[in-house]
Amino acid sequence: MLPHLLSGVKTRGIRGIKHLGLRCLSNNSNHDTTHFGFKTVDKNDKEKLVKGVFSSVASKYDLMNDTMSFGVHRLWKHHFINRLDAGMRPGASRPLDFLDVAGGTGDIAFGLLDHAETKYNDRLSTMTVADINSDMLTEGEARFQNTRWNDGSDRVKFMVQNGETLEQIPDNSKDVYTIAFGIRNFTDIQAGLDQAYRVLRPGGIFACLEFSHVDNPLINYAYQAYSFSMLPLMGQLIANDRDSYQYLVESIRNFPPQEEFKGMIEKAGFFVPDNGYENLTFGVAAIHIGVKL
Repeated sequence: MLPHLLSGVKTRGIRGIKHLGLRCLSNNSNHDTTHFGFKTVDKNDKEKLVKGVFSSVASKYDLMNDTMSFGVHRLWKHHFINRLDAGMRPGASRPLDFLDVAGGTGDIAFGLLDHAETKYNDRLSTMTVADINSDMLTEGEARFQNTRWNDGSDRVKFMVQNGETLEQIPDNSKDVYTIAFGIRNFTDIQAGLDQAYRVLRPGGIFACLEFSHVDNPLINYAYQAYSFSMLPLMGQLIANDRDSYQYLVESIRNFPPQEEFKGMIEKAGFFVPDNGYENLTFGVAAIHIGVKL
């Protein structure tokens, strides 16, 4: 285990507030197809279609998230980072190695580095930001130029990587794997979870923030009505891109419910503390935690 890291990851039930992936239909007899929103597409086409969506919205990504969540995604991300409480503790033998997958614009990566420095005076831990979409990474790299971490130390790296393979990330090389609003877009979510387990060191933490499923029927009815009627319209009015917003709304509906996703994390080999997840805003989003023992 990593005591300097795990001391900040509470294994009791997560409490608090009450940067996107799809699954294949479990009853789909054709294993060569998957979902792209509510459409059934060839698995080989999914990656290209997802790249197209995020290339389209890259320059308006924060605006898109603000629109979809009324800005609440910023509170969720802040809570997510504080929940992890990751950073090199005083007296630790070495700095931490972070990996933020589907990290494109860098908001989670920069937030983690800021937390580590502010709370633990950690100016040594490294960050790798990986994203399958080069346009999203370009946005992140542009933002990075104006941060204090752009100091020539090479602590922060950006790389184009498919989260289902992570072929440039060695086995047992990372201490913290984060993914926020990204795993819904994977063609094979289980493959992505298996890769997360592979690249983490023993004692490493897997942490996922993702849109999820509302557990209150009345609230869920209102939420679904808003999502399917208003969000594509907002995409048309704000970003002149109705189709991408329509896909994003549909991808949320197709993502596994909390308990099912928890089971997939366990299947990858992770120990899931307590119930393994925390619902945010009645389950509109959820944080999932796993530990590689």
